Amino acid sequence: MSMEQVSEHMDGLRWFKSSYSGSGGGDCVEVAVESGAVYVRDSKTTGHGPALRVGRGEWAAFVALAAE
Repeated sequence: MSMEQVSEHMDGLRWFKSSYSGSGGGDCVEVAVESGAVYVRDSKTTGHGPALRVGRGEWAAFVALAAE
């Protein structure tokens, strides 16, 4: 599995907030995609918190399992 926590080299990524995240500041997840990886972070810590970098294949498998 290709996964690591990162806190740098994320400049220029375009982040998308989960459609399941509410506007009340609860559990919020943001995702950004680049050619070789998918980044996931807590939207409440943008700019100063770490993100998780996951391989695209692993992300696709996660999404498929979560949709079941």
